[in-house]
Amino acid sequence: MLRKFWLSPLFVVLVLASVVSVSTAQESRHFTFHYAFTVKNLPANKKVRIWFPQAKSDRWQEVKIFSAKGDLPLRTKREKKYGNEIFYADTSTSKPELHFDIEYDVVRHERVALGPSGPRVVSVSLSSKERQQYLQPDLLVPVTGLPAQLAAKATEGKTQPLDKARAIYDYVFTTMRYDKTGTGWGRGDVLYACDAKKGNCTDFHSLFIAMARSEGIPARFEIGFPLPAEKHSGEIAGYHCWADFYINGEGWIPVDISEAWKHPEKRDYFFGSHDVNRVQFSMGRDLRLAPPQSGKELNYFVYPYVEVDGHEFSNVDLAFSFADAGSNVALR
Repeated sequence: MLRKFWLSPLFVVLVLASVVSVSTAQESRHFTFHYAFTVKNLPANKKVRIWFPQAKSDRWQEVKIFSAKGDLPLRTKREKKYGNEIFYADTSTSKPELHFDIEYDVVRHERVALGPSGPRVVSVSLSSKERQQYLQPDLLVPVTGLPAQLAAKATEGKTQPLDKARAIYDYVFTTMRYDKTGTGWGRGDVLYACDAKKGNCTDFHSLFIAMARSEGIPARFEIGFPLPAEKHSGEIAGYHCWADFYINGEGWIPVDISEAWKHPEKRDYFFGSHDVNRVQFSMGRDLRLAPPQSGKELNYFVYPYVEVDGHEFSNVDLAFSFADAGSNVALR
């Protein structure tokens, strides 16, 4: 004889919620990524130098290079300030066009440093030199004046660095809007962000970094590319950047305020977490490449940088794309 069991509506809801949570959790994402570009309309018999960032493995992403193709031999270099790895090529007898295509295999892991039970960070210590590096201003990221005044007001009454960082995060989240209209956005110019109160991820995180540093909290800038959460393959239109801040005795804690702005239901999640829908290529601002470029320091480094006879050359067509592993979709 079969027995009938009665389940309370609350129990059913809890079970379904648990199933949904498990089924939608995404702790890693495995994909291939094409970083391709073409330098066009090059003048004849001129010295051409080309730099572009090379993705590398760390705790949060496993990177393998499937292929590295180019019309010039590629050499791997490393810049000194942040340890970014760089592909470099040069020639004195260039063709009118030069094409390069790097295919990566990447496994990106979810990074959760803060949760309901408190910090879950990888404990690291900073040397005095490193601490100073992540507290000092960048060219477009001042740590005195207006951003310091805003930080002091936003953190009033807070004594712990983590509480101050959250107050600064909330200030940027509630004050800025993601808006790429007009001019001035995208440079990570903190004074522009303070005035316009809008911009893209670069502007959001530059303001956060400036305010955090002004309060004695080391912070760093990281940049790469986003992967659409809802797609399995496709072209990547542009970069994405984010930030980390450092707490003594705990380590680096990630934030992504512009993603939180786009998905306000994840506001708490993106204070202390990075999702899997990204790949990092470099770190830092005001970069002197290796070998050193003739031009000024780079504001940030995610796209190819080209010089012809020592002058920046900007006629470069970009073609970035991705495909989830197992999606059976050709990238090109």
